[in-house]
Amino acid sequence: MKVSLNWIKDYVDLPRDMDLTRLAYDLTMSTVEVEGATDLARQFDHMLVGQITEVCPHPNADKLQICRTDIGGGDIRDIVCGGTNVRPGMKVAVAAPGAMCRWHGEGEPVEIKEAKLRGVKSYGMICGAVEIGLGDLFPTTEEAHILDLSAFDAPAGTPIADALDLNDIILEIDNKSMTNRPDLWGHYGIARELAALYDLPLKPLPPFTCGAGSDGLTVTVEDTERCPRYIGAAVEGLSVKPAPFRMQSRIWRVGMRPINALVDITNYVMLATGQPTHAFDSDNIAGHIIVRRAQNGEKLELLNGKELALSADDLVIADEAGVVGLAGVMGGAKDSVLPTTNKVILEIANFQAAGVRRTALRYDNRTEASSRYEKAIDPERCDQALSLAMSLFRELYPDVHVTSFCDQYPAKLQPAEIDVSLTWLDRRLGKHLTNDEIAHKLGLLGFRLDFSGDNMHVTVPTWRSTGDVAIKADIMEEVARMVGYENFQAAPITTSFDGAINQLDKDLERRIKEYLAIRCGMQEIFTYPWMDEQYVNAILQDTAGILALSTPPSPSERLIRSSLLPNLCKAVAKNERYFTEFSLFETAQVFKDADYSAPYDPRELLPSQRKNIAGAFVAPAKDVTALFRRAKGAVEQMPRYTHMEGFTFRQEKRPVWADQVVWLNIYLGEEQVGNLALLARKPAMACGIKNLAVMLFELDVDALRPFRSRTNRFTHLPEYPMTDYDISLLFDSQVKWSQMHDVIAQGIREGGLLHGADFVDEYHGKQVPAGKKSVTIRLTIGSLEKTLTSTEIEECASGVIKKLTKRLGAELRTR
Repeated sequence: MKVSLNWIKDYVDLPRDMDLTRLAYDLTMSTVEVEGATDLARQFDHMLVGQITEVCPHPNADKLQICRTDIGGGDIRDIVCGGTNVRPGMKVAVAAPGAMCRWHGEGEPVEIKEAKLRGVKSYGMICGAVEIGLGDLFPTTEEAHILDLSAFDAPAGTPIADALDLNDIILEIDNKSMTNRPDLWGHYGIARELAALYDLPLKPLPPFTCGAGSDGLTVTVEDTERCPRYIGAAVEGLSVKPAPFRMQSRIWRVGMRPINALVDITNYVMLATGQPTHAFDSDNIAGHIIVRRAQNGEKLELLNGKELALSADDLVIADEAGVVGLAGVMGGAKDSVLPTTNKVILEIANFQAAGVRRTALRYDNRTEASSRYEKAIDPERCDQALSLAMSLFRELYPDVHVTSFCDQYPAKLQPAEIDVSLTWLDRRLGKHLTNDEIAHKLGLLGFRLDFSGDNMHVTVPTWRSTGDVAIKADIMEEVARMVGYENFQAAPITTSFDGAINQLDKDLERRIKEYLAIRCGMQEIFTYPWMDEQYVNAILQDTAGILALSTPPSPSERLIRSSLLPNLCKAVAKNERYFTEFSLFETAQVFKDADYSAPYDPRELLPSQRKNIAGAFVAPAKDVTALFRRAKGAVEQMPRYTHMEGFTFRQEKRPVWADQVVWLNIYLGEEQVGNLALLARKPAMACGIKNLAVMLFELDVDALRPFRSRTNRFTHLPEYPMTDYDISLLFDSQVKWSQMHDVIAQGIREGGLLHGADFVDEYHGKQVPAGKKSVTIRLTIGSLEKTLTSTEIEECASGVIKKLTKRLGAELRTR
C-alpha cells in the first residue's frame, strides 16, 4: 500500500525536523513494515515550467516546430517540438538537459541532452504528460498532445514539482505486514498510529449531522450477518465534472486513477479512512435498496465490463428491478455514476470479511474495496467515511443537499473486553511497568483501562475489535511495541537440562537415509504432499481412501499422497530425459482417510499419518536381472547397517503396479511392512517412462523396530585360510533361493567347517532338463584351528549336497 506523507500531515502535525529514515524505522519496528520511501519530487529533477513566446515552423521538417520558450528569468531557448497543441503564451513542462523522460511514455527513462534535430539546435524537450509519468493525472487520447500548464499559477522557471505541488514522500508499506490490522488500510489509520507513536494529538475528521429523514429512500437488509451495517444517503445538486487538482493528485500519488469528481470523492474517502464507499445513479435505481443473497445464475455486468453469473453464496446490492452491485467488490456498470448523473445514492456499508473474500476469489476480481473488506473493518468506521464524504460534497458542490438518509445498524459492534493479570504481563514482558505507564501507552492507542489489584480490565477500541485484539497476549504485544522492542534488555533463559532422550525411531530414520545415500549411492528427493492424477491412476489405480484438498494447487493435483510411489515415478519420468541409470529415494508422511485420532484437541480429528520411505532403482531395460539384485540387496542389507530387526521376503500379494514375476512382499516377523517389485510395463508407460526398467520399494518406517542397543561382539579374524568352493546343482524350477539358503544356514548355525553360502548364478539351457534349473552356490569352508586338506573340504561340500538333495530334491549337475 502506498501512503502519502503530506496526506498524513492533514491529521497529525509531525515535527518539521522529522527524519524520514527514523520515521520509517519506528513505523517498521512498532506497526507495519515500510519497504521503501520515495521522494516524489526526485522524478521531476531538471524539469521546469516554460512559457512559449513564439512558435516557428521547422525549416527541414513539416511535423516539427521551433518553440521559443522562456524557461525563467527571461532566458529564452529554442526547443524543437512535435506537439500539435503548442501556441504562444502556453505554459508547458520543459525537460532541461539532465532530466529523465520516457519517449512517448514507453520504454526505460532516457537522459535528455542538448541536441540538433534536423539541423536545428534544441535545448531540452517540451513534454507530454505520459513522457514525465503524469499520464493518469493528465489523460489524453492524442499521442502528440503537449502537457498544458496554463491553468497553474506558476511563473516560467518554476520547478515542476513546485508548480504541481508534488513535493511529497510516498511510503511503500508491505500489505502482508498489516493483514491483521484493518484499521491501517487508510491514511487516517496510519496517522492515528503515528500520533500514538510520537505522543501527538490526532485531528478529528469533520463532523456530520443530517436533518433529512428516510422518506424517498428505503433500505432493506435481508442478511444482517453478511451486512452488519448499511448507510444510504440520497444526495442531489451534483454534476459530473473533474475533481480539484489537489484531490486528483492525492489519488494518483497512492496508485489510483482520477476519473471524475463523484467517483473521486468515493475513492478519496476510502483512501483516507479505509472504508470503501460507492455511488449509485439515483435515476437508475428502481424503488428501494435491497441487500440480499443472489439467486443462482443471476446476471450482473460490473464496472470493468466483466459479466458474471452469480452464485447463491454472493451478497448483492439490488433494487426492485434486479442486481446493481456485487457487495464489497464492485458496482454494476448500468447503475453507477454515468456521464449524465446529477444525483446519487451514496452507499457506505460494512460487509462480512469471509463472504467478500469468497466472492472476490470466485470471480478472480479482487479490488481496492474487497482488499479492505476482507480484512474485517469495523462498522463504526462508516461514520467517519460519511462525515468526510459529506464534507467533500459540500466543498465541491455548494448547492448540494441530502434529501433522505437511512442507517441500518441493527446490532451495534461491542468493543472487545479483556482481563489481564499484571503479574503475568510483567513476567511475559520481562520488564516491570507501572500502571500509569501502561495506561498511558495503551491510552494513546484508544484503549480504556480499569485497574483492580493485580487485574487490568481492558476495553479495546472498536477499530481493533474485529478479531485483531482478542486475547491477553494481544494486549501484551500492544504494550511491548509501544514501549519499543529495543528498550527491552536481553535476559538469559532460565531452564533445566535433564538426561538426554534416546529417540530410537528418529535415529533409525536418520541411519536409513544415510545408508541409502552413502552406502547405496542414492539421491534423496523432496516432493510436494499432493499427487498428480496421471501418476495416481498409473500406480495406485484406485483412489478410494485418498484424501483430497478443498483448494488444490491445480485441478489435476487435488489428491494428497497416500503413497510415495506416484511422486517418485514422476521424478523418474522427468530424469529419464537426462540419465539412463540412477537411483532416488524419499522419506515423508503419507495420509490416509482412516484411523482418525485427535492428538492435540478432541475437537480436531486428524487422519492416519505414517512415515514411509520409498526408493527407485533405474537402469536400461536389458539390465533387469542386475537391477533386481541391486535393489533387493539394498533392502535386504538395510537392517544390518541400520541396527534393526531383519526382513524376510515372501510372495503373498502382488502390488497392482508390479510386474507379474519380479515382485516381493517385505515382512518384519508376520507383519507386512512394504513391497519390492519391478514396475510393470503398462503403468510405466502411463507414467511416461518409456525406455528404462524401474525397481521400486516402499517401507512403512513407523513399523520398523530398531534394536535397543548395538549387540555387536568381537570375532577374531581367521588365522587359517578360508576356501571358496562352488557347487552346481539341479533343482526344480519352483524351488527358490531362500529355501536353499535356509537349508544351508541350518548347517552354518550348527557349527563346523561351513561358514557361509552365496548365490552365484542360475542357468537354463540345453544341458538342463525341462522343468529344472541349474544353480551355482559358493560355499565358504574353513577351520579356525588348522589348514584343511582337500579331502576335508570335499567332505564338507558333500554334506551340504546331501542335505539339499534330501530336503529339496537337488541333483548334482554332471554336465
